[in-house]
Amino acid sequence: MKIIDHIKQSESTLFSFEIIPPVKGKSIQQLYDNIDPLMEFKPPFIDVTTSREEYIYINKGNGLLEKRLTRMRPGSLGICASIQNRYQVDTVPHLLCGGFTKQETEYLLVDCQYLGIDNVMALRGDARKEERRFEQTEDGHAYAIDLVRQIQDLNQGSYLHDVIEISCDVDFCIGVAGYPEKHEESPSMASDLRRLKEKVEAGADYVVTQMFFDNKKYLEFVKQARDMGIEVPIIPGIKPLATKNHLKLLPQTFHLDLPEDLVQAVEACKDNKAVRQVGVEFCIAQCKELMAHGVPVLHFYSMGKSDNIEAIAKAIF
Repeated sequence: MKIIDHIKQSESTLFSFEIIPPVKGKSIQQLYDNIDPLMEFKPPFIDVTTSREEYIYINKGNGLLEKRLTRMRPGSLGICASIQNRYQVDTVPHLLCGGFTKQETEYLLVDCQYLGIDNVMALRGDARKEERRFEQTEDGHAYAIDLVRQIQDLNQGSYLHDVIEISCDVDFCIGVAGYPEKHEESPSMASDLRRLKEKVEAGADYVVTQMFFDNKKYLEFVKQARDMGIEVPIIPGIKPLATKNHLKLLPQTFHLDLPEDLVQAVEACKDNKAVRQVGVEFCIAQCKELMAHGVPVLHFYSMGKSDNIEAIAKAIF
C-alpha cells in the first residue's frame, strides 16, 4: 500500500521508523532484534537506507596501499523483501543519485516492482567522505528532482531507452526530503522551499523532514510550504538525542540547532545513560506537541538502536 493511502485511511498519527542495513559480513538478526520491539506500535511502513560507494585502502605490504571502491552496507532491497516477508509491513527503500547510474536506478525500480514494493524515497545523497561537495556520478542524476522524474517516467511506462507497453500496474509512491532548518547548500529558506515545490510538482507524493529538535521550526516550515502551494503530507523526522557527543555531532552533520534547555540538561548529565533518559523525556514532550498539531506520522531515525524509541512510543501511542 502507498504511504499516502496509509495516511488517508488513518484518523490518528501513525508511527514509523528508519533502519540502516548492517555492514556486509554481519547478520541480519541484529536488525530483527531492534525491529521486533517496535512492531507493537503497528508501523505501516519502515524505511531502509541505502549507502553510496566509498573508498577503502587495502594494505598490500611493503608500505603500499591499494585504493578500492566499495559499498560497506549493501543489501537494501534484500532487507526490504525480508522485512515485508517477516513482518507483513510495507517498506520504503531509499534511492540515491550519488553512486548510481540512471540504468542502475532503473534496475532497482524494476526489482522493487517484482518485490511488490510500492514506495520509494528519492534522495540526492551526500558527498563521499573524501569529496568537499557532492559530485554527480557519471551517467547519474545531479539532483533529487531528476530522480523523481525518472521514477514518474517509469510509472508512465517510459523507460530509459524505449517506451514499453505495461501489462501490470507500475505506480510508485514517491517520498522526498524536506529541511525545516534549510539544506546546508541552499542560499536561503525561500530558495530551499522552491526546490521542494519543484520536486512535488515533478511527482513527489509526500515529504519526510530532516531531524529537528525545535517544533516551532517544523511548524513554520509546514506553514511556509502550504503558503507556497505545497499540499502533500509533510512527515516530521524525529531523532532522540542519546549521547553527549550528539551535542557536537548532530549540529555539525545535519546543520541544525539544539534548544538551549536540551543542551543544558545534557551538559548536566554525569554519563550517557543519563543523557539517553534526558533524550527520551525531551522527545516524548516533542512528539506529544506534534501530535497535538495533527501531524500525519511520527517518523523516527533509529540509527540501529530501538530501546529509546520503544520507550518513547510506549509513552505516546
